[in-house]
Amino acid sequence: MTAQIIDGKAFAASVREKVAGHVARLVEEHGLTPGLAVVLVGEDPASQVYVRNKGKQTREVGMLSVEHRLPDTTSEGDLLELIEALNNDPMIHGILVQLPLPEHMNSDLVINAIDPAKDVDGFHISNVGLLGTGQKSMVPCTPLGCLMMLREHHGSLSGLNAVVVGRSNIVGKPMAQLLLGDSCTVTIAHSRTRDLAGVCRGADILVAAVGRPKMIPGGWVKTGATVIDVGINRIPKEDGKSRLVGDVDFDSAVKVAGAITPVPGGVGPMTIACLLANTVTACCRANGLPEPEGLTA
Repeated sequence: MTAQIIDGKAFAASVREKVAGHVARLVEEHGLTPGLAVVLVGEDPASQVYVRNKGKQTREVGMLSVEHRLPDTTSEGDLLELIEALNNDPMIHGILVQLPLPEHMNSDLVINAIDPAKDVDGFHISNVGLLGTGQKSMVPCTPLGCLMMLREHHGSLSGLNAVVVGRSNIVGKPMAQLLLGDSCTVTIAHSRTRDLAGVCRGADILVAAVGRPKMIPGGWVKTGATVIDVGINRIPKEDGKSRLVGDVDFDSAVKVAGAITPVPGGVGPMTIACLLANTVTACCRANGLPEPEGLTA
């Protein structure tokens, strides 16, 4: 038996297509163009690539893309002033501050300065609380992408045993909340979990988000389970270059699982697609319009 490969690239393309269609309707029927502002502080190479890709994909779906690139010498006060200006700008519906920030800045303070209604990353403490209490919120992009792929594959998730390995604020915790919201029985496991292998083997849905290459072998995967691998880890190759692998040992897990996301090409492409979806959702909410179907939690 070989698992079905969940193609994140193709699924992300279908999400972007839905977003583009919704943007076109907003422009045509309401004269509204959703706007996304991305703020990058400093010269982090990985962040620069992310920001460039976000800008390109934002424009491709017909949305307004605004980029603010600030030197790493920028003061925290100046960054907070920029965020306040974006909070008050009616053309901007989504604000994203690219992490990590330089060491002299307090990331929590900066994130919580963003208007929660424009917090398309879903990191603001208000959105975390709303998600945790099952209310309408902005949902972090990566877990939202995972949820969309799971719903597409399974239809209903009700009653399934879900194990999330990893307890980060960005993926693990919000992923667990979303799965609870879809009536899964949810376990959050982590490095201190006793008999982690046994816990993983009980999962109908196994979400790996720990940031450790190939940590979960195929022997930990229940036969026929759906495996969502959020990990993106660089490991060296023999030729001195590196390659990307997930938190799951794909080669052994693919022989046991019912469905699995590859790395690369699985969860990764969904993150930016869901950022675009969140921006459209934020625009609709800000203007009292119906939210786009299939693009929210």
